[in-house]
Amino acid sequence: MEHYDRAETWDRETIERVQLVRLKNTLRQALRSPFYKDLLGRAGVSPENMRNLADLRQIPFTSKEHLRAAYPYGLVSVAKDELVRFHASSGTTGTPVVVCHTQDDLDCWADLMARCMHMVGIRRGDVFQNIAGYGLFTGGLGIHSGAERLGCLTIPAGTGNTRRQVKLLRDMRVTALHIIPSYALYIGNALLEEGEDPRSLPPRIALVGAEPHTDEARRRIEDLLGLKAYNSYGLSEMNGPGVAFECLEQNGLHVWEDAYIAEIVDPDSGEPVPDGEQGELVMTTLCRRGMPIIRFRTRDLTCFLPGDCPCGRKHRRLARIAGRVDDMLIIKGCNIYPMQVEQILMSFREVGENYLIVLENEAGMDRMRVQVEVRSEYFVDDMRALTALQRKIANRLRDEILVTPKVDLVQQNSLPRAEGKAKRVEDRRHAGI
Repeated sequence: MEHYDRAETWDRETIERVQLVRLKNTLRQALRSPFYKDLLGRAGVSPENMRNLADLRQIPFTSKEHLRAAYPYGLVSVAKDELVRFHASSGTTGTPVVVCHTQDDLDCWADLMARCMHMVGIRRGDVFQNIAGYGLFTGGLGIHSGAERLGCLTIPAGTGNTRRQVKLLRDMRVTALHIIPSYALYIGNALLEEGEDPRSLPPRIALVGAEPHTDEARRRIEDLLGLKAYNSYGLSEMNGPGVAFECLEQNGLHVWEDAYIAEIVDPDSGEPVPDGEQGELVMTTLCRRGMPIIRFRTRDLTCFLPGDCPCGRKHRRLARIAGRVDDMLIIKGCNIYPMQVEQILMSFREVGENYLIVLENEAGMDRMRVQVEVRSEYFVDDMRALTALQRKIANRLRDEILVTPKVDLVQQNSLPRAEGKAKRVEDRRHAGI
């Protein structure tokens, strides 16, 4: 296999030996911050306590609430004049979650992102269009830095303005791009509606992430745009994109264990779960000086895939993110994740790319309604065919989520659309709607 750096091909023994050394160094660095000096001191934890990686469990978890309470500089572990970049997580109200970086931190991040891109076939000389938000959001600048580090001609296109995006893709003969899944489908269908073939666009590789999506949605992107789409995982607290990435096998995301320690724990007990069993992802930085974060509860649900990857890399693989602990819907006593609904919907060829889960309250009972766009060629006058499709979708959803939702079939392009992250759940239970 081709690789970007030596760490990409380390064996398990080397990975774990380096992890332990870097964990101890990270603890020494973290103790310089007011937050971790207090947290680790109260827990009686020191670098000398870390005799093996299992000893990491002596350290209490860190959460978003901790990071907000320490805003803005409570977790910073260097002198302020060493900091060169500040990012804040998107989608928060009130006190944000912020991460500060030194130049060394940014260089490490760029190398990790370049490693991800190289792994899926992007090389120096590729033309890379970054269709992501820049600014406090980490996705834009993180992937941009990786593309430049790799030697790509990098286009900071940003989000929105579909006509401009398509013009750049064509005129600059773009070979690879970064895009969120719902916007990739949006662009493809916008071209179809104008009578153009989306597969005529030049890119051969798409990096997709920033919002949850199923493997069915990925296959639709690949079929619609005529390229290979690789799943990316990252979060602002761990830098942003570049934490874990699919290889050419497209069977799990390699988490870069020379830069992070990943754990999967039971969301309730906090105890580790076996490989193959779903739990909450917990992450620790190993190469960040400005603001190390230790045992951070991501709230993302996934599992470690057992066995080795056919690509030969020994960095462990995460399964596709199944949802979030705090995105879980409870309807009639059943735990439901939006990704379960999407997986069923995307298995129907009649269903378009857009849908909306609506939560309602009728006579004191919570109910779920799923509004589903049907492709134009299937939205016919034959009510029997539509009723049969409606019933079939409802039954498949019931088998998956153990609740029978009301299914509304609507015309293609009739649900609200966004050029940013798609809104998939609308809670009307307490809004008087």
